[in-house]
Amino acid sequence: MTADFDIQVGEADAALDQQLSDGLDVVNEAATTGITPQLELTVSVRDAAGLVGGASGWTWGTCAGIGMVWVREDGRGTGLGARLLAAFETAARARGCVQVLVSSFTFQAPRFYERHGYVEFARSEGLPVEGEADVHFRKAL
Repeated sequence: MTADFDIQVGEADAALDQQLSDGLDVVNEAATTGITPQLELTVSVRDAAGLVGGASGWTWGTCAGIGMVWVREDGRGTGLGARLLAAFETAARARGCVQVLVSSFTFQAPRFYERHGYVEFARSEGLPVEGEADVHFRKAL
């Protein structure tokens, strides 16, 4: 192997992301032969004005992961977040998942996940700033 590498640092790079994903898919598929492949999972609610809320993530084998949940301001406090979460969990269960993972910054919605049966299993302090944390949750389905 040569030492003449060209290391580049940049910002958003969709082509690089796709190459990395393709490379990881090969490794992951070889290591997990026989399990359900990773699939995207989304849930959305719309009205005449557009998107009211949604959740996006993935399922893979026995696990589901939530990447993002968002509810428009006029939909907050109405139970819509709980309905989105329940729909995501139901779809994950139908795909054979037995657990869901999610993380939430302390200034976002950790108490929301706790109210819905998620249990904290790790915390990264000082993210994204001092005094805040990234809280990692798991829920058995």
